[in-house]
Amino acid sequence: MRIDEKVALDAFRPDEEPHIKLDQARCRACASRVCVRSCPANLYAPIEGSEEMKVECSGCLECGTCLTVCPHGAVDWSHPRGGCGVRYRCG
Repeated sequence: MRIDEKVALDAFRPDEEPHIKLDQARCRACASRVCVRSCPANLYAPIEGSEEMKVECSGCLECGTCLTVCPHGAVDWSHPRGGCGVRYRCG
């Protein structure tokens, strides 16, 4: 089974409070956009017509990759509140 097939089996319970927040001033200073390439769930994308970034928290795998790879410290990441977030079903 491919990784994308395994990820598709995961269940997500969205939290009304985002557990990932971006410092847009720091995002604007970033030319590499390493978060876009590094997130295994593909949750990061530039906002069209802007230098800012958007992140879709509801599909987050809670791996913390974005926090680790951001060269500018623009990512404020924590685990979702209890009962919310990802529930792994395969591996």
